[in-house]
Amino acid sequence: MRLQTPAAHPCQPGLDEEGWLRDARRRPSPHHDPRPPGTQVNLLVIHNISLPPGHFGGPWIDDLFLGQLDASAHPYFETISSLRVSTHLLIRRHGELLQYVPCEQRAWHAGVSRFAGRDGCNDFSIGIELEGTDTTPFTDAQYECLVRCTHQLFKSYPGITPERIAGHSEIAPGRKTDPGPAFDWARYRLALHLPAS
Repeated sequence: MRLQTPAAHPCQPGLDEEGWLRDARRRPSPHHDPRPPGTQVNLLVIHNISLPPGHFGGPWIDDLFLGQLDASAHPYFETISSLRVSTHLLIRRHGELLQYVPCEQRAWHAGVSRFAGRDGCNDFSIGIELEGTDTTPFTDAQYECLVRCTHQLFKSYPGITPERIAGHSEIAPGRKTDPGPAFDWARYRLALHLPAS
């Protein structure tokens, strides 16, 4: 199934008991599994993604997370079509919020990773992908949606604190660079009403 681009709408999420955000468009991914028993969710990881790289608005991100990416549709896809990856949340350029994995489950977004001395960040984190690149400014609508999502996650997962928000590059240094220099951490923190650093 292909995504239809909807009109932009306010992102005002609220989580149900399984960790689905009520205002997100649900796109259940097969690429997830249970978190280890007794795991406390206490990390938020910010990513960026575009498919093909630098292109926005197509169905390809959706196809990747659903395990349906057509390797023949673009030369780059031949290198990634066999990947089994997902995220909890994706925020499109116009602010649409999509959810692929409920927050109570483990999405496969972080890969080999480490935060605060603990390996395997997928076990205890929630991943949010922003449609974009390391060097393309993100949109006002994306920041607005991200801030609302973050506040909801603070309420639903008290272990996620301002100190436990990281970029993918921070938990996988040398391997990943996102969300990149175009992501305005100071703007994000200010909108969350947090100190700039």
